[in-house]
Amino acid sequence: MSSDIPRYADSTLFEILPYLPAIMIDGAKGVGKTHTAKRFAQTVVQLDKKSERIALANDYDRLYRETPPILLDEWQYLPEVWDRVRRMVDDGISLGSIILTGSIQSKDPTLHSGAGRIVRMRMRPLSLAERIQQPPLITLKECLEGSIPEKIDGKSPFKYEDYMNEVVRSGFPFIYQTNEEVRTRHLNSYVDNIINREFTKQGVRVRQPGKLLNWMQAYAAATGTTTSYNKMLDAATAGEDDKPTKETTIAYREALRSLWLIDELPCWGEGENLFGRLKQTPKHYLADPALEARLLRLSAHDLITGIANTPHDPEYGSIAGRLFESLCIMSLRTYAASLDADVEYLRTGNGTHEIDAIVQKDQSIVAIEVKMAAYITDTDVRHLNWFEEKVGTRVKEKIILTTGDRAYRRPDRVLVVPAALFG
Repeated sequence: MSSDIPRYADSTLFEILPYLPAIMIDGAKGVGKTHTAKRFAQTVVQLDKKSERIALANDYDRLYRETPPILLDEWQYLPEVWDRVRRMVDDGISLGSIILTGSIQSKDPTLHSGAGRIVRMRMRPLSLAERIQQPPLITLKECLEGSIPEKIDGKSPFKYEDYMNEVVRSGFPFIYQTNEEVRTRHLNSYVDNIINREFTKQGVRVRQPGKLLNWMQAYAAATGTTTSYNKMLDAATAGEDDKPTKETTIAYREALRSLWLIDELPCWGEGENLFGRLKQTPKHYLADPALEARLLRLSAHDLITGIANTPHDPEYGSIAGRLFESLCIMSLRTYAASLDADVEYLRTGNGTHEIDAIVQKDQSIVAIEVKMAAYITDTDVRHLNWFEEKVGTRVKEKIILTTGDRAYRRPDRVLVVPAALFG
């Protein structure tokens, strides 16, 4: 496969860059931010290179002389450039002038937020649709518009085994296109780099790297759940007296969040007005399900065969099911971001009802459940139908994403769609 994989972010940048003076592309290291930005930039300034930083720091007026669009790649290595760009916007620079990319959220309290001047867009690892590179049978855009036909019929070549392979294959483009052995080494190196280099760059001192790794593994085991951080810490330090302090684990969490590696799914903000008390804790996900699988030392074979020591939570189900959900949620967030729509989840306070993903744009809603199953029963759709009864006509579609091979519409209008056919 060519390394030049078309991305949803490419289309988004193409659409909005001509109408904005400055755009910031956020995302974890290696998701493809620079590659996408370079498709549009006429001038590239790589600020992770010391010589480029020094040259620009001594001549910021150069930004007025260069040919736009100007890409300021990894701007966080020269934080002052953020305020310089903000002032350029205030000075009335031309539309489509500046693209910034960054792999770390700056913690500098003296920097202006950029609100009203610099528009931010989030880039995530490769979604399923980006990997498959085939026109999807059903798109989120059509669902939000309510334009999906009543009769749907489609067949996917993907099988359960293919989805498990995609879970561990990684959505980082430079890892995705390698073979299994090299991919495992890349992911191990990515985790090692986080622990031994990236935390230090953020001023977080890791005295015991092994304990941080254990905490990250506990977080990965909590994928797709609302498990408390106290429980994660207990799982990471089982049988140990020398546990990290609460302040230390908070620092771990915030450092991972700053690196765009924690990608928690928030609860649906409107929910309590309709349903009463709801679960408020976000659902836990890392940026890439392959990182979750690697931290748990799980291969595609392990997930496919369901080996006995695969982490399992009676409340939330098997890790294979939750990693498939992680892949689907990451993909949904990519599709939604291209439409400027939000993705959240809903779970009632007593746990009797849950919707894995509520996608909302303006007042239009698509409710989505993820099921690691080839066949869907009435029990599987009960939460979706309950949700529609409560919310009404704002719900444009009810969807179950599956590992099955057939797309169809049930008599209750629920769309059953293989995840590989959705985009």
